[in-house]
Amino acid sequence: MGAGRLWVRVAHTALSCGLALGLLLHRTDLREQEERGELLQPLVFVSLVLCSILLYFRVSLMDPGFVKAEEEEKADKSEEQSMVVPLVPSDIKLRRCGYCMVKQPMRARHCQLCQHCVRRYDHHCPWIENCIGEKNHPFFIVYLSVQLVVLLWGGQVAWSGLYFELSWEWLNHNIFLLTSFLLIAIFTIVVVLLLISHLYLISCNTTTWEFMSHHRISYLRHSELENPFDQGIILNLWRFFCSCHLTKWEKIYFHRNNEPV
Repeated sequence: MGAGRLWVRVAHTALSCGLALGLLLHRTDLREQEERGELLQPLVFVSLVLCSILLYFRVSLMDPGFVKAEEEEKADKSEEQSMVVPLVPSDIKLRRCGYCMVKQPMRARHCQLCQHCVRRYDHHCPWIENCIGEKNHPFFIVYLSVQLVVLLWGGQVAWSGLYFELSWEWLNHNIFLLTSFLLIAIFTIVVVLLLISHLYLISCNTTTWEFMSHHRISYLRHSELENPFDQGIILNLWRFFCSCHLTKWEKIYFHRNNEPV
């Protein structure tokens, strides 16, 4: 497991640095600007690449929102002191995890690969080699956004160095730029689809797991509302990007379900 994660992270870093370095060394717009002494755009491009790599490691290495056993005792004490959250109906299963034996908060799920329960579980990303959960999901969106800017700019730079000619000599001189452009185009499509889908789900205050498995999740199946966590686009976005603390989703769930229709 550890070796596999290390390999993925090394591959991501090597690919990002290799493509960026190749675009700077080949006859592209950025290379011509370097030769003219116009260093602003090349420096901004390199800075964005480095920023995307740092964000990648930030999302990959940080705690996505693992549910810890010691938090259960604090939660039990706070529930004894507060009567805000009503009793959980019997048809809604807020259960103890059968794998790590912690009491799962609402919207948490156990990840078999990470071997932890994750708060507001979205999915396990094989490219990041980490779960995407309540704590690192905003950073994941920022990473995708910066990565998209880098890819779009990199694609334009690779295209600027291509000149088309039907000969083997042309292919030998342009194989790197051509391969780079095709790789960048594929990655751009993937990142655009990911970013659009995640922004849509965030605006609705739902997760990939909840969207895909709505019919199997007890608290969604037994809710009177289609999405009991949806508080409107503005509040959903604010809670996702600006909230500095973990959310008690049980409070929102029961408040929304008890609202008069």
